[in-house]
Amino acid sequence: MSTTSNVQGFGAKSDGSSDCTNAFLSAWTAACASVSPATIYVPPGRYLLGAASFRGQNCKNNAITMRIDGTLVAPSDYNVIRRTDNWIKFESVVGLSIYGGTLDGQGTGLWDCKNSGKNCPRGATSLGFYNSNNVLVSGLTSLNSQMFHFILYGCQNTRLQGLTISAPENSPNTDGIHIISSSGVAIMNSHIGTGDDCISLGPGSSNMWIENINCGPGHGISIGSLGLDMQEAGVKNVTVKTVTFSGTENGLRVKTWARPSNGFVSGILFQHAVMVNVQNPIIIDQNYCPNNGKCPGQDSGVRISDVTYQDIHGTSATEVAVNFDCSKNNPCSDIKLEDVNLTYNDQPAMASCVNAKGSASGLIEPTSCL
Repeated sequence: MSTTSNVQGFGAKSDGSSDCTNAFLSAWTAACASVSPATIYVPPGRYLLGAASFRGQNCKNNAITMRIDGTLVAPSDYNVIRRTDNWIKFESVVGLSIYGGTLDGQGTGLWDCKNSGKNCPRGATSLGFYNSNNVLVSGLTSLNSQMFHFILYGCQNTRLQGLTISAPENSPNTDGIHIISSSGVAIMNSHIGTGDDCISLGPGSSNMWIENINCGPGHGISIGSLGLDMQEAGVKNVTVKTVTFSGTENGLRVKTWARPSNGFVSGILFQHAVMVNVQNPIIIDQNYCPNNGKCPGQDSGVRISDVTYQDIHGTSATEVAVNFDCSKNNPCSDIKLEDVNLTYNDQPAMASCVNAKGSASGLIEPTSCL
């Protein structure tokens, strides 16, 4: 027997201007206290939410469902939630499913502030999951986040599917999905267009499955940046397949700081990717050091090995379509190119390899430099 809590029954008003934060928190408390599976229902309309944190530590069931037919709206004045890292946060939840709905982060005011060079808050991630397991998010739309759209930190067995993520190309730091210290995450069947990475995998990401993603505009799908810290968990066992990049800054990127670190990247498969006018379709950059970020000797300690690029084709917006710029003390090893065909202005593109070892097979354009 499952119970349903309608947020309107707890006082939420769908007018887009009445603060519904407490109504949503009360609906969560009721669902959390249920000993049987519980559903929170959000009817059509616009619901203004301030910073809201939903905690699962004391829930009496592991099967809370949120069905959202409406739009959750962040305060238009970014100062209202300037002291929080996340607009909507789930912590220590198990077995949560979220279906449908739209999150409107109303980030334009903060982006304008940042782009004008003023002193501004960092901004809030629209939806964060922390130390949570067995989470499903399906069919959710995220618009105009202040900062990241989604973050997963310390999560296991989480599935994100059928997402639409949208922010303008010039919106700063609006990564689509950022993952740290998580394993067993699947991201599928989603369309991501934003001002930063469509998907970024940070330290401690393992057993990742990313499939059927359209990315653009944005900075591509990135592993990294890694290696900022000396002691850092590696990234391993990542599959990225059936992805299309349209007009993005990068396609498939691995990025590490040029600093000492014991981090690593291994067991990566990039498969079936289409590039449409992408500036850096295939890139490993181990010399990342923005704003004079204290990079002694300009050398990355992150070891990159066993990275395969299989069936990657399309068009590059720059002459160098394959760029492996690896660490001089820790060269990239076991890099494999299989059936890669990238052109620039209807001509074969070029490849550049620095401190990279590996092999190439099948049709390879540009000619392999490994």
